[in-house]
Amino acid sequence: MTTALKELIRDPTVAELELVARYAGLKADPRRERLFEAFAKTGLPHRRIEGWRWSDFRAAVKTLDSSKTPPAADPLAGEVATLRFSPAGYTAPKSLPPGLRLLPKEDVQAAGGAEDFPLGALAAALSNGTLLAEVSGEAPVHLHMVFSGPGAINASRIVFLLRPGAELHVSESHLGGAALSAALIEFTLQKGARLHRTVYQKGGAGEAQAITALIEQDAEAHTTQTVLAFGAGVTRLETYLTHRETGSNAELNAAYLAGKGYHCDLTSQVRHGARACITRQVTKGAVLDGGRGVFQGKFIVPRNSGQQSDASMQHNALLLEEGAEVFAKPELEILADDVQCAHGNTSGALDANQLFYLRQRGIPLEKARALLTEAFIAEALEAAGEHEDVLRNEASKWLAV
Repeated sequence: MTTALKELIRDPTVAELELVARYAGLKADPRRERLFEAFAKTGLPHRRIEGWRWSDFRAAVKTLDSSKTPPAADPLAGEVATLRFSPAGYTAPKSLPPGLRLLPKEDVQAAGGAEDFPLGALAAALSNGTLLAEVSGEAPVHLHMVFSGPGAINASRIVFLLRPGAELHVSESHLGGAALSAALIEFTLQKGARLHRTVYQKGGAGEAQAITALIEQDAEAHTTQTVLAFGAGVTRLETYLTHRETGSNAELNAAYLAGKGYHCDLTSQVRHGARACITRQVTKGAVLDGGRGVFQGKFIVPRNSGQQSDASMQHNALLLEEGAEVFAKPELEILADDVQCAHGNTSGALDANQLFYLRQRGIPLEKARALLTEAFIAEALEAAGEHEDVLRNEASKWLAV
């Protein structure tokens, strides 16, 4: 690494110096340097950067000591092919679905616009290589992301290429175990391809997690994404989706539950880069005293290519106790004039009349609160298909504590 690149991080922290040392120990590659440079321009994101003012990774990640919290259990583990990721890389089962082919790349692959997602760029720069997965039929696969062990940081990058008409059912469990973990997961959907993505995230109160998803869709492609996040010391789940051709469709749903000492940031950006594309987004959250929830959603509709766009964004949050924090920033950047676009945002407490109704029927207060909260977030989990019951069960466990 060049001296000039080191100097890009202004007043580096101990953790940032450790990241520089990690990078310096990797095989030199111009594309790796380009990715690390995209990260180094900001270093660990902090509150002085507009898009990160509520998610200060620099303040949270003091050093890259090993995590004191063991990884969470994986509720999505099942009979489908499972790719297991760890600091040593990944392992794949001997038998894969007929429609799935893995093509590991030892060299680093470029990522356009890396400055927009610095922690995703960090994941790509520090990864041992890129796992390319080609989907040509219908394929189910599970990503088991556990980073326990001697390594205090783990980075991984997976790229899915969905051929025309292909259908991918991918579930992801991001279970913590490292002081800092960063994952970059990319999906390219060719004409008529369909993506069903389910994400489960749970980390320790002393950990930092960043999960960045890049999704690009061609004509008549369709994405359904469901996220259930419990946060960590600081957590950021990012989705950057681009409609590249006419008739692309996306449904982005998420629920977050943040307890004391836990932080969960759901950030998304959808670009309507072609005519007559549809986006539906619903995010629900519930936060306890000492917890923090963050929602940042943005729709971009260009003047010419974005005509006839149909997009809606909704974020609703419950502050279950005094001391809970929720920060929301929904945005519409619309330059086209033939569109149907809307957004909404609410935050507040549980309905006192509904609580009274349940209490009058002999339901204890804590049970009544849990029932109402579960019903509140249920809408965001309905599109998870076979995983809906599992996600709702995990949410119920959190609410029962």
